[in-house]
Amino acid sequence: MASPEIEALTQALARLPGLGPRSARRAVLHLLKKREGALAPLLSALVAVEARLVTCATCGNVDTHDPCSVCVDPRRDQRSLCVVEEVADLWALDRSRLFAGRFHVLGGRLSALEGVRPEDLSIDLLVRRIEAGGIDEVVLATNATLEGQTTAHYIADRIERFPVRVTELAHGLPVGGELDYLDEGTLAQALRARRPVA
Repeated sequence: MASPEIEALTQALARLPGLGPRSARRAVLHLLKKREGALAPLLSALVAVEARLVTCATCGNVDTHDPCSVCVDPRRDQRSLCVVEEVADLWALDRSRLFAGRFHVLGGRLSALEGVRPEDLSIDLLVRRIEAGGIDEVVLATNATLEGQTTAHYIADRIERFPVRVTELAHGLPVGGELDYLDEGTLAQALRARRPVA
């Protein structure tokens, strides 16, 4: 049996995405075994982030300063803006290094079932950023779910009065994907988005 403090740490880790009770227990055992090399640096990093963590008032990213490092990067194309649902989506796209513009995090997606309305997301802030000018293209990079597509269509309607090009990510067959392993929704989207062979 572990002490209440160790059990509390295990339960806290088990609440993290991708970690269940068994994985959390293994992680705690590792941290305890490697106290100086793993536990102390982890505690130090957590305390430092907790003390300085802020949400960027410009784009909604989380960072240790506001505006965030993405917004202040002078190498980024200020005329191109990619709209994502969550910070994790921003980080995934940024990690790919395929989009060189700026970002806007909505903080979720529209969902009637979950009670998420347009005013619950940062859509008004997005409209104000576009209204301020200097943006030529808005890339709607919402997830390929019913809620994600509903959110994209709502945003497209809200910004259609502005002189910006509105695009969305392509959907359909993944590179290297085999047809009999794909779900019906992916196949349907791929068929709807078919194009002529060059």
